[in-house]
Amino acid sequence: MILRRVGVCLVRPAVVQLRRTYTEGNILKLQDRGFFQDVFPAEAIDKARSMLGASPQTIYAGFDPTADSLHVGNLLVIIGLLHAQRAGHQPIALLGGATGQIGDPSGRKTERQAMLLDMVNHNLACIGSQMDTIFQNHRKFLWEKRGHSGALKPVLVVNNADWYRELNFVQFISSVGRHFRMGSMLSRASVQSRLQSEGGMSFTEFTYQIFQAYDWLHLLKAHNCRFQLGGSDQMGNIMSGHELISRVDRKDVYGLTLPLITNEEGDKFGKSAGNAVWLSGDKTSPYALYQFFVRTPDSEVEKLLKLLTFLPLDEIRSVMARHQRTPELWEAQKKLAQELTLLVHGEEGLKKAEDITAALYSGNVEALGELEVKDIKQTFGGAPVVDILPEPGMTVLQVAMKAKCFPTEKDAIRIIGAGGFTINLNKAKNPAEVLAPGVHILKNGISLLRVGKRNYYIVKWLI
Repeated sequence: MILRRVGVCLVRPAVVQLRRTYTEGNILKLQDRGFFQDVFPAEAIDKARSMLGASPQTIYAGFDPTADSLHVGNLLVIIGLLHAQRAGHQPIALLGGATGQIGDPSGRKTERQAMLLDMVNHNLACIGSQMDTIFQNHRKFLWEKRGHSGALKPVLVVNNADWYRELNFVQFISSVGRHFRMGSMLSRASVQSRLQSEGGMSFTEFTYQIFQAYDWLHLLKAHNCRFQLGGSDQMGNIMSGHELISRVDRKDVYGLTLPLITNEEGDKFGKSAGNAVWLSGDKTSPYALYQFFVRTPDSEVEKLLKLLTFLPLDEIRSVMARHQRTPELWEAQKKLAQELTLLVHGEEGLKKAEDITAALYSGNVEALGELEVKDIKQTFGGAPVVDILPEPGMTVLQVAMKAKCFPTEKDAIRIIGAGGFTINLNKAKNPAEVLAPGVHILKNGISLLRVGKRNYYIVKWLI
């Protein structure tokens, strides 16, 4: 169930059960999974732990509408809200209809481009719907179907533009701005890194921490929200909110930060050849999402199972023990992919992803013809896409050279002849073989070429 605030009206389901839903309310025990990086203020961790264990709390996390979909880099924060929900707490997903127009400087080297209001509103609608789907999938497939008893408190989705519409600029600066100190604001890591950069930092970005701080104050007053959840790059903004509340309301509040997940190259999680892996099925198919997690390196998979799934630690240890005995089966990666595809796309999406995967790995070329170019590109590591106009009598060698698979024809002839070149998963050993439509060109109008074991190229035929 979802609670949504639309304008100033709160839309509720007819019946909302709010009884305790989990035996352990102290979500800080998730540190056993490596889930939390910091608790702020650090000296109050015992008090925060006691508060979480003693009674249901309200915990919020923010999501700015910078695109019309969330991506896998947002998953850890969403999982955090779901853990809070499973522990009997009230989760709030705050959508930044206002802050999205300002732009969070945290972790960025340049200022975000300003978005038109129509685009912001479109993105808000898409992300709100996506959040609803994920929470519903969790409830249906990862809570109820796995034998958990009790109703989950429905997530409350709010838009911070709703309360900023009620404030004018002078009122906001005079009533809120006076509680901030320039020294503290300038000391934030997100500010310091930008001030020292070539492009500097705009006043607009500098004020972002004020707005995020006020969001927390507003949620504290409206929903008694004592906890804010965010990535480790949000610590500066969380500290600003804590300072504002300590001066205005004097209630004890706490910030919980999550570790930054990176790949083996140190890039942000969810970036594949510079392209985000989206949670929207229109932008990244369930199959491509599944494959993204199946390709998780052995060195990372245990960590991601602990961070991004709800599997008990004992079960994860068992999965990893079997995986280490037979790593060629990729059991750990498949378990990770199954859990997250189920969360994002439900049972139907998971079945489709597994069916296509099974078909491809069994050599069923027809399954490849069912995919869109973007799915194939993401599946095969960001393979380059080359447009080619078909010509009568075009040979394997000519296609390989037009797709720039080889530096010279001599290399092409040698490698093709040795069986090191495939078209649509089938080896092509004769460079002079003429391409036959329906065999070398699939019904989606593409051909997938591979040199060796890892270098893929996608031919998009202009037909």
